[in-house]
Amino acid sequence: MTRVIMHGCNGRMGRIISELIAEDEEITIVAGVDTFDEGKNSFPVFSSISECTIKGDVVIDFSTAAAIDGLLDYCEKEQVPCVLCTTGLKEEQLARVREVSGKTAVLKSANMSLGINMLMKLLKEAAAILGPAGFDAEIVEKHHRMKVDAPSGTALALGESVRQALPGEYEFVFDRSGRREKRPQKEIGFSAVRGGTIVGEHDVIFAGADEVITFSHTAYSRAVFGKGAVQAAKFLKDREPGLYDMSDVIGQAGC
Repeated sequence: MTRVIMHGCNGRMGRIISELIAEDEEITIVAGVDTFDEGKNSFPVFSSISECTIKGDVVIDFSTAAAIDGLLDYCEKEQVPCVLCTTGLKEEQLARVREVSGKTAVLKSANMSLGINMLMKLLKEAAAILGPAGFDAEIVEKHHRMKVDAPSGTALALGESVRQALPGEYEFVFDRSGRREKRPQKEIGFSAVRGGTIVGEHDVIFAGADEVITFSHTAYSRAVFGKGAVQAAKFLKDREPGLYDMSDVIGQAGC
């Protein structure tokens, strides 16, 4: 049984993960952390991680960047592994993540979806074949109108998976409106769509002469990110110190 401390338990993703774990016999939430608490949780909730008096095997974090410094201090002091899902961290926080991972296991990934991380693995194999054959790579992503960053972190991670497999130096291009020239071969283009309540759609297009190959992923609900976080928590329990990502979880599953 994996004992979880849910950091950000009453946020949107925290509630989703709580529901998923309640249906899973292999994992349980023993404590939560959130500044907002209506007293409806089935586990004790603390207003900050430093106040938590209950020991867990791993922390799942879906909180805010402002809460990460205290979380990392706690995980370092208590030697508790952490599945770090909060995005938008500053460079000094990322450096702190790397520092703490030398003392306890930390799993951080651009996207917690198992499907997206499987896609990243497949893209490396595809790009290694299609790139040298002259195929152009383009990435189109779609998200809800409330998303403030563009392109998405997931789109950038997919692009990096493609770029790593291609020979030579490929450039990321986000805007072609100011130029009048044919497409250079060694670039990966990004397009972002924002509207409505789209949870997340990503298309990676390889366009060659007379044929197009498209890899697509669609998230129909945020539960896909929660499911990945739960799998990551099970994976991280009792792991040696180090910085892990979802590719490690995929690898253990034999995918």
